[in-house]
Amino acid sequence: MSSVPENTNALLTREQTAVALQAAGFPVKAKTLATKATRGGGPPFRRWGRTPLYQWGSSLAWAQERLSTPRCNSAEVDLQGKRQS
Repeated sequence: MSSVPENTNALLTREQTAVALQAAGFPVKAKTLATKATRGGGPPFRRWGRTPLYQWGSSLAWAQERLSTPRCNSAEVDLQGKRQS
């Protein structure tokens, strides 16, 4: 069974979300999601009691939005003229 849900509406725990994002090619850990849940900047989540649950489609969209534009070398700049690191 794949770690990546087929249903974009599936609700996943923080650990399941990290595993699914890793399986989809995004190197993120559950601890990173926990930090972003307190500081901001992470995927949206809801609580079921004390357990944070992430909708798979929203989490995947969050990860995809963090990707830079395609480039052929590290010297290329983004559209705003800033170097991506």
